[in-house]
Amino acid sequence: MKLPSSIILGSLLTAATLPASLSAAEVSAQMMADAIHDVIEADRAVYVELVINRLVDDEGVIEASEEYNENSALPLPAQMLRASAEKVHDKKSGFSFSLVSPWPINSQNKVKTALEIKGMDFILKNPAKNFYGEETLAGKKYFTALYSDIAVSESCVTCHNTHKDSPKKDFKVGNAMGAVLIRIPLSK
Repeated sequence: MKLPSSIILGSLLTAATLPASLSAAEVSAQMMADAIHDVIEADRAVYVELVINRLVDDEGVIEASEEYNENSALPLPAQMLRASAEKVHDKKSGFSFSLVSPWPINSQNKVKTALEIKGMDFILKNPAKNFYGEETLAGKKYFTALYSDIAVSESCVTCHNTHKDSPKKDFKVGNAMGAVLIRIPLSK
């Protein structure tokens, strides 16, 4: 019997992140969002460390570019996150994730809902803390979580500060540049 990918993903996340005393039935939306974020954060770090830093910065064999298709280049880390989010969306697993910011280079990443704006305000004042809330969108109830997206390297800062479409040009390493938003449906 073939299991749906959402059950497999849920089982893997559950096994990897739950204390032994909890059963799968006791997994909260917050625990699931935190586990999904851990995977996203790890994937982004691995991509930057093992691909971007090595092939672009250390060995100089290829560049990373916003126009990666046209330039035969590597996608930027934010583009990798968007591509992953689109793949998850195509699977119709129910949850979604994206980058959001009050200062997005890509206007699609602007904070939109009242809860996203409230969460972003909280994140900017408390970058070491996560924000959690519930909202109803198009008649459907969601658990929504925001996690600080911190500028972890000089290349993040340089790209954002020099990009022609960036509305903010004074980021420093360690600044919150926005947030990773994860939305999990609470109703069918």
